[in-house]
Amino acid sequence: MSSAEEVEEEKNAKRRDENGGAEQAMEERKGSDWLKLTSELLSVDDATRLVGDEGCGAIAMFIGTTRDTFEGRRVIRLEYEAYEAMAQSELRKVCRGAREAWPGVRHICIHHRLGIVPVGEASVVIAISSPHRQDSLQAVQYCINTLKSTVPIWKKEVYEDDGASWKENQECPWGHSKQT
Repeated sequence: MSSAEEVEEEKNAKRRDENGGAEQAMEERKGSDWLKLTSELLSVDDATRLVGDEGCGAIAMFIGTTRDTFEGRRVIRLEYEAYEAMAQSELRKVCRGAREAWPGVRHICIHHRLGIVPVGEASVVIAISSPHRQDSLQAVQYCINTLKSTVPIWKKEVYEDDGASWKENQECPWGHSKQT
């Protein structure tokens, strides 16, 4: 073992002692998944803090926001609904898939809004840390694409002209858009 590796192991041992033992240190090395479905505002700072890690040189992030127009119609808000228990289960699968494809991924944060999301606010925040940027960048893209295609979260666009439309993700195999 090199002296740099010994120093790192010593730091890890100290961290284990400070954090309550070997089980906690093993969990830290393995990484954490921070998943949340909420009607509250999403915080990019919170997501960044949750995935931050001294052993990681990269945090990649995706922030999906409500835009003000779609196909020439003025959007005033989005409304999200979810089958929450199944959505949480599917989000855990998304995290497992990212970790299998990119073993360097350390921490994953996926926070998604439910309820009303006005124009300009974030609907989804995904943050991923890894020792090197390539793993976290690719894993973020995988996570948003897989979330849209597998997680039972539905989006309705509400328009200024009193119309609304349940939106189907092109990746999603189970739904069809309904106009109201």
